Amino acid sequence: MKFGKELSSQMVPEWQQAYMSYNFLKNLLKEIIKLKHRTNLPPPPHHAVSGEGLSRKMTLYRAFSGLVQTPGKKRQSSGQTNPSPKTDIEEGYAPILVNRANHGLETTFLMTAEEGGEYELVFFRRLDDEFNRVEKFYKEKVEEVMNDAIMLNKQMDALIAFRVKVENPIGWGWEERTVEMTRLASDVATSTAAIAAASTPARTGTIKPRAQARLEAIHEGGSSRADQSSDDDEDHSDARRSSLSKMAAGRPAPIEVLDHIKINNTKETPRSTIKGVLHSSDNEEIIFNRHNLREVEEKLKVAFVEFYQKLRLLKSYSFLNVLAFSKILKKYDKITSRKASKPYMKMVDNSYLGSSDELMKLIQRVEATFIKHFANGNRRNGMNILRPQMKKERHRLTFSTGFSAGCVFSLIVALVSIIRARNIFQKDGYEDYMKTMFPLYSLFGFIVLHMTIYAIDIYFWKRYRVNYAFIFGFKQGTELGYRQVLFVGFSIGAFALLCVLGNLDMQANPRTKSYQALTELLPLFLLGAMFAVLILPLNILYRSSRFFFLTCLFHCLAAPLYKVTLPDFFLGDQLTSQVQALRSIQFYICYYGWGDFKQRQDTCKDWQEYKIFLYIVAVIPYLSRLLQCMRRMFEERSLEQGYNGVKYLLTIIAVCLRTAYGFETNKNHKFILKVLAASASVLAAVFCTYWDFVYDWGLLNRTSKNRWLRDKLLVPHKRVYFIAMILNVVLRFAWLQTVLDFEFKFLHTQTVLAVVACLEIIRRGIWNFFRLENEHLNNVGKYRAFKSVPLPFSYDEDDEKDD
Repeated sequence: MKFGKELSSQMVPEWQQAYMSYNFLKNLLKEIIKLKHRTNLPPPPHHAVSGEGLSRKMTLYRAFSGLVQTPGKKRQSSGQTNPSPKTDIEEGYAPILVNRANHGLETTFLMTAEEGGEYELVFFRRLDDEFNRVEKFYKEKVEEVMNDAIMLNKQMDALIAFRVKVENPIGWGWEERTVEMTRLASDVATSTAAIAAASTPARTGTIKPRAQARLEAIHEGGSSRADQSSDDDEDHSDARRSSLSKMAAGRPAPIEVLDHIKINNTKETPRSTIKGVLHSSDNEEIIFNRHNLREVEEKLKVAFVEFYQKLRLLKSYSFLNVLAFSKILKKYDKITSRKASKPYMKMVDNSYLGSSDELMKLIQRVEATFIKHFANGNRRNGMNILRPQMKKERHRLTFSTGFSAGCVFSLIVALVSIIRARNIFQKDGYEDYMKTMFPLYSLFGFIVLHMTIYAIDIYFWKRYRVNYAFIFGFKQGTELGYRQVLFVGFSIGAFALLCVLGNLDMQANPRTKSYQALTELLPLFLLGAMFAVLILPLNILYRSSRFFFLTCLFHCLAAPLYKVTLPDFFLGDQLTSQVQALRSIQFYICYYGWGDFKQRQDTCKDWQEYKIFLYIVAVIPYLSRLLQCMRRMFEERSLEQGYNGVKYLLTIIAVCLRTAYGFETNKNHKFILKVLAASASVLAAVFCTYWDFVYDWGLLNRTSKNRWLRDKLLVPHKRVYFIAMILNVVLRFAWLQTVLDFEFKFLHTQTVLAVVACLEIIRRGIWNFFRLENEHLNNVGKYRAFKSVPLPFSYDEDDEKDD
């Protein structure tokens, strides 16, 4: 694989604009090559030894420059004076002078007088711009994680105090408390000392005096084996004793820490929502028991894992960019036969990006602290939590997916053959079958189609590097790929088709025709099995994904009592496209609950209660989204969410009018309802379509460089967006068929309803891709690659000001 593709594949998707523009610099080198071909320029003369050419030493210039410390040598800090490449120029090696200016690196190209030198001058100017931009971004992110580390250290102080209080609620004497504090706080002290020691002089000056004094009073030693060196071992015992004496005098006792903190109520529950409406405080008084201790430890554990992932991504960012600069300079040397990479890479190595070891020290301290306090000192278990194993694509999954897909297509062929061979559509029971059994089995068709469309979305999200796992908030390594989703969907489809074939066979066979009860119960058995698998507590069949789905579903049904997150309202939007499936579930309850299945008769529509519930079931998804929008409007103080709620309110009115039109028998009333339903449906469809294009997809921007689209597009072909917009309009207006009463003689009424419902599911699948693409681009624009994790403790404001 070429390095450009490898770099693109390993980038943090949300930071892709902050990486070195390797392809852009590569294109500048291509311009230099074209110039050489046009002018047939000979290679520039060398001042090196005759016959040496481009030396092998330059080719093997280390690709991991600035990241791996050479044994026996100490790396220079970013504050030291950079070595000058003067000696290299005197020896005839370097055609450039690289200096450190106030705004960053500044390269002087010494060969501008040569023909084509202006192209190389442009290259180095762009190279400097890229490096300065990358280094600035890296500094900002390191500054952020250092601030986060100080905050985490204060949280660990509070956790240690909490543990001490739980272990001995009566209280200890001063000496016992000091000893216990020393025992529990050793690794936290190490972490904070790392922050203080690793910070640059400029950074240290920004820390407040009191906080700086506390940091200096902490012991700087580590339990991590990677930090130990021969020099540290000699003075280890003396440093430890002096540090402990300082800590006993300078650090507060653990019990005193508890006087300045409160527990944050970060768990979103209906109770916390009601308290928020009543303007109650989110901070709770501390109750010292093991249950609260476990909750606090779990929250801090999640915060440490997220913080560690942030550090690893920053480390990868630094490594990839330094490697990219090394690669592009080697290409330049090869094309121009010059030797510019060595002096330039010396400056890169001694820059903040290449030489700063703050991050490595902090990673080691975080590992030591996490292993000590959250893994009972077991390094293997601790590292497995901090670095979860990536999912491996297994051949058996590919085989199972293909096998289930083959079963589905084979069963479809078999079903069509049986229907045509036995001429089932011309038999007397055809009408009863379409009114009863078809709605029961169509539920599985809707589910399978939706899962298939979702799998296609996942495939294209991965192809265009949309970080859907981060957007949805899946735990690392638990997100399902498109193969897993297809396997589940095709498996459901295969079992559903087997039940259909079994039902038809028993209906046609004189021996089994009398067992109508058993025949009719097949779809109910399948639905029950699906529900049992969905709530199965065993760690099989993608348990984390199943429970994640159930949690989001419960949040949708309980809106607005839970805080609205993207997975919640995304699932709510999916449910709005499955109204016909929800009505099929209602038909299951009526058909089997009232005993109609024994005679295969549909008496449900004769019940007034059933008709009322048809309204309720159809409105529930839209009402849930409306309540979610109302909560977000008040919480975020966003009028835009209020307009979004109006969209769902209009849809509720249109759905109710369409349903009433379907039940009305009076011709005069029916005509009035038809006009009202059609008008409401058109108004809702126009409003929803505009919202889809402008707000959900971010399109129809006239001032964009991609006219009528948006500035940034992941799909390279613009026509795809215009085709998607046209399809969205056509498929959204397909529901008007239920009002306009188009007759298709070759299709049953139930079949037409199923086809319209399938078209809406397909439209939702198209909407899903562009909705997440727009969300991903918003994250990219804000460099938002991490989710915020709520911390368990909050310090009093007065104490924060003193600190």
